[in-house]
Amino acid sequence: MYELDSIDRAIVDLLIEDGRMSSADIARRIGHVSERSVRYRLERMLHDRAIRVSAIVNPKAAGFGVTADVLLEVEPGRVQEVAHKLAGLAQVSYVACSTGERDLSIQIYARDNQELYQFVTEVIGHVPGVRRTTTILVPVIVKDVYDWHIPDPAPEDREEGDRGSSD
Repeated sequence: MYELDSIDRAIVDLLIEDGRMSSADIARRIGHVSERSVRYRLERMLHDRAIRVSAIVNPKAAGFGVTADVLLEVEPGRVQEVAHKLAGLAQVSYVACSTGERDLSIQIYARDNQELYQFVTEVIGHVPGVRRTTTILVPVIVKDVYDWHIPDPAPEDREEGDRGSSD
């Protein structure tokens, strides 16, 4: 597991703000770290897969104004098979195995409610192994994964976690 210290978190926060920010600008904004150190830390976080750099599409701006969460009940022994099948569909943005009353949780984007209905009933509903679906319209997303920031460590972990950082 990669141990992120306060400087790493500051770098990540600035990249969330602007993913194209240069190492020099990041170093300037943080104030007490060199550009070289920022580059090294970025390379290390990328190598260790603590972060990744990618473009994020805004579905609404791309014409996909309807977002829905779909919970699926799947036949025993077929959860992974169904999950991988759904993950390959372009309209599906998220697939996760879950516990409780439903086996899978997915999020999909559609252009309108008719397209959503057709996709759930004609595509998802016909995937072998799918027993039942529950569709929940998502009219407002307040926070998404690309808005998530790394939390500060618990108070008992702070002293130890920040002690090991060096530039």
